[in-house]
Amino acid sequence: MSTNFIEELRWRRMLHDAMPGTEELLSKSPGVKGYIGFDPTADSLGVGHLVQVMTLLHFQRAGHHPIALVGGATGLVGDPSGKSSERNLLTEEVLEHNLAGIKAQLERFLDFGGGRATLVNNADWFRGMTFLEFIRDIGKHLTVNYMLAKDSVKKRIEGDGEGMSFTEFSYQLVQGHDFFHLWKTQGVQLQMGGSDQWGNIVTGTELIRRRAQGQAWALTTNLITKADGTKFGKTESGNVWLDPKRTSPYEFYQFWLNASDADAASWVRIFTLRGKDELDALEATHAKDPSARHLQRTLAADVTERVHSRADVDFAIKAADVLFGKATVETLKSLSEQQIASIFKDVPQKELSRDELVKGIPFVELVTTKTGFVESKGAARKLMEQNGLALNKEKVTEPTKLVDASALLSDRYLLLSRGKKDNCLVRVG
Repeated sequence: MSTNFIEELRWRRMLHDAMPGTEELLSKSPGVKGYIGFDPTADSLGVGHLVQVMTLLHFQRAGHHPIALVGGATGLVGDPSGKSSERNLLTEEVLEHNLAGIKAQLERFLDFGGGRATLVNNADWFRGMTFLEFIRDIGKHLTVNYMLAKDSVKKRIEGDGEGMSFTEFSYQLVQGHDFFHLWKTQGVQLQMGGSDQWGNIVTGTELIRRRAQGQAWALTTNLITKADGTKFGKTESGNVWLDPKRTSPYEFYQFWLNASDADAASWVRIFTLRGKDELDALEATHAKDPSARHLQRTLAADVTERVHSRADVDFAIKAADVLFGKATVETLKSLSEQQIASIFKDVPQKELSRDELVKGIPFVELVTTKTGFVESKGAARKLMEQNGLALNKEKVTEPTKLVDASALLSDRYLLLSRGKKDNCLVRVG
């Protein structure tokens, strides 16, 4: 079912700015071609890219034709927008690897079947262009004064850093030529991007006007910030990636689940496809009982399923139960070695010899001298009297209980717990 693209972005609080005439262009007829560029600095997109991915998805759902441009050429240069220093340039081999990873991720969101969406690589039209052709056919149409007026350029030149190289200064011409090329060869009329890309996008519309007396349009979305002032898409351990090898589906799910109420209320509009009435009802339900975290659970499940799978959502929920005290020993035994390692990646871990375990170790000794999980045998006995210690989520009340290899999970691990949230994973080798 088609939607009004601009209105969709407005009520989802995504729209930042649009060139006059953009809404009229999109309302005339379906099938307008619009594109967004993705910089292939890694072999995976991060959650910071998801706003633009969702923009293309909404564009397609509104009956238009989304084009995702992966910058195989511009990735060799580097976009200065929002940067305080010049980034390292990538080799062509690394870029090709990165492009393949990004393409696979975009295909999880956009329907490329039957020509309903297009994926392009700007290396295809830049690869055969010489420098002299570039400055003759593109550079002459825009003045240095025009280029210096861009905020992304002024901030670098006027900042305390080392200024800006000609390579990065020319980036807006390269991106502008992307728009011109797509406008001329594929009839693309609209370029979209984050609000920090406005200057680069408008350079493209200006190049189209000056070089071919044509007309094109620009639209930008809001940059996402977190209510606490920290950077969206970042955690203490680094970026949150879409690639499960970089960020496990469980960690990915937890990123969304741990959102503040204010962030979750905003993000559930931006990163899910749920309608306005449904989200209004969800917010009302959440307001009645914030401790149940209805917004966060809906957000986490929705985004994780779209990026990964429903099975990964189910596992993430099971993993949370394991970590926070709700799981049974049967649940633990159903987990694979890889799943156990993923769930308990951030909890303290100890090593234990298999030979020692085969002989059997008294539980009180296991939690004290063998692992240091409890500071003393006296403290361990007191905790056991209070039902405060568990092995593989089963309470242990007898200090002399022998623990042997039969207790191993996936023939590799023992899980020690103190209370609901204090865990220690013992790896037996």
